[in-house]
Amino acid sequence: MKRSHHWAGIGENTFVAGISLLYWVHRLLGRRLFRACLLPIVACYWLACAPARAASLQYLQRLQAYSGALGRSPGRLDTFRHLLRFADTMLDKLLATAGHYPMDKVAIDGADEIIAGLRQRRGVLIVTAHIGCLELCRALADHSPDVTVNVLVHTRHARRFNDLLDRLNPQQSVRLIEVTDVNAATAVLLQEKIAAGEVVAIAGDRVPVRGERTVSAPFLGVDAPFPCGPYLLAHLLRCPLYLMACVRGGPGYRLSFLPLAEALRLPRSGRETEMARHAARYADELGRLLAASPYDWFNFFPFWDQK
Repeated sequence: MKRSHHWAGIGENTFVAGISLLYWVHRLLGRRLFRACLLPIVACYWLACAPARAASLQYLQRLQAYSGALGRSPGRLDTFRHLLRFADTMLDKLLATAGHYPMDKVAIDGADEIIAGLRQRRGVLIVTAHIGCLELCRALADHSPDVTVNVLVHTRHARRFNDLLDRLNPQQSVRLIEVTDVNAATAVLLQEKIAAGEVVAIAGDRVPVRGERTVSAPFLGVDAPFPCGPYLLAHLLRCPLYLMACVRGGPGYRLSFLPLAEALRLPRSGRETEMARHAARYADELGRLLAASPYDWFNFFPFWDQK
């Protein structure tokens, strides 16, 4: 797969040092001055990064055609607003990780069954997406203090991010696990997490780094590639599968959980078709969430053309 058309080819723009600096700028200046400083930084990036502008515009155009969420045809300034939302959300991600985001501004939908299961040490698999502020999943800890969330990430910086998380909040219960593909060793490790009553989270909107095991499903009215990993894992782990998303809503965010499968089983024959069916439902739910909060999509690469 050509790296220029793959999310991994974009590189890690949010390096650990940069993320740490972002957090401390806010701590010193406060949110208003932080946002004032953010504007010229985002403007420079917006002007310099044509691929991000193009990816943003493509997404916004397809969202508008699919749902009419913007109420008008999107233009270049909408792509700037999109990138500004991403930068502003990065701060919320850090505040959430450090335990400084006001949790009374987070509404939670559909978490009762998950919380009840975790209290009985029944682990769950959660498929997420790069939308909104997923770090606010720590709101689960307010209802089930012993919950541990293990997030699978495709990044070589996983260990450094874990160190940063510990510095921001030594009590935080989110762990990053670096993976490049879902294999037998990964499944054994995660089975132990599920058996211990923990949460395992995996992104369902980015294809594997090696470009293997994907299915095609309609997203915002156009077919796009999606990874098979979440559905293979749900099959191997024999545990409930949920979609989790946290997008802007009301004075803060709305953290939503949607059951996708109680016990997903993939037949030997027609396995690809079954995974494509689950990916299509996942993509449909993403479209519904984004129609309510259009600027919370944070994949700034050619999403429909990853090759």
